[in-house]
Amino acid sequence: MPAPATVWPTRTREMHNHHFDSTVWEDLVLRDDDVVIATYAKSGTTWTQQIVGQLIFGGDPEVNVAELSPWVDLRLPPREVKLPALEAQTHRRFLKTHLPVDALVFSPKVKYLYVGRDGRDVLWSMWNHHRNANAAWYAALNDSPGRVGEPILPPPATIREYYHDWLDRDGHPFWPFWENVRTWWALRQLPNVMLVHFADMKADMPGQIRRIADFLEIEVSDESWPAILEHCSFDWMKANAAKAAPLGGAFWDGGAGTFINKGSNGRWRDVLTPAESAKYERLALENLGPDCARWLAGGSLGGRVADAA
Repeated sequence: MPAPATVWPTRTREMHNHHFDSTVWEDLVLRDDDVVIATYAKSGTTWTQQIVGQLIFGGDPEVNVAELSPWVDLRLPPREVKLPALEAQTHRRFLKTHLPVDALVFSPKVKYLYVGRDGRDVLWSMWNHHRNANAAWYAALNDSPGRVGEPILPPPATIREYYHDWLDRDGHPFWPFWENVRTWWALRQLPNVMLVHFADMKADMPGQIRRIADFLEIEVSDESWPAILEHCSFDWMKANAAKAAPLGGAFWDGGAGTFINKGSNGRWRDVLTPAESAKYERLALENLGPDCARWLAGGSLGGRVADAA
């Protein structure tokens, strides 16, 4: 019997809020060799952009991912600025999204990297991102034309309050968490989608970079490999954070060094009670199912995802 035809995802809805305008993807002319880096947020997005940028440019230390790899579905800058800049790029493009699959214009020819991370680690990183945002960040998101829905407000006083609000209201005050992970997990068997996990990159960064290079069909020379590893290390990225943070970190107190924060996992273990941690695990199981919840909690050996359907 012939193999069943591949079913490609289609966009079924739009997403709009203080950050999102998903319709920008409708006007972007995709190229067959484009790379899209997708995450919920605070999951290793910038790290993966850095890895892909280093692979494309052969270890060049001057690669500025904040300029070269824009967040397409962010409302700012407006599409009239963002899209011509992307069209003018002559190198292999690598783009960023925080959308679930069903709000994205998906191409069977584009390569997609989805980066996962335990939601508790995501939340801890998000807390740092949100509580250090300055007045310019709030003004850009809340006061610029085109915002849909409520403005984003400062976070509550404690990270424990932030954690429960984020779980109880599914990603508030940003966007839903579970559907983002679930929709990308469902595509893990497609030939142009690869799942990557933050914990796997921490455990074996060289192995994961090789895996990403193979997926993107990029040949890495022996001469460029040491530079790629150096420039993708946390210490190098922290020291050169202005090349990764939007507008060089102008939206955060402490600048770009705040945007590239600790790059560590498990900080929630010293704060959450066993019952509070179990609340997240219960919701993960309910919303993702056992295989996806297990992967999200800690990755997979060598970055390989289980073949379970």
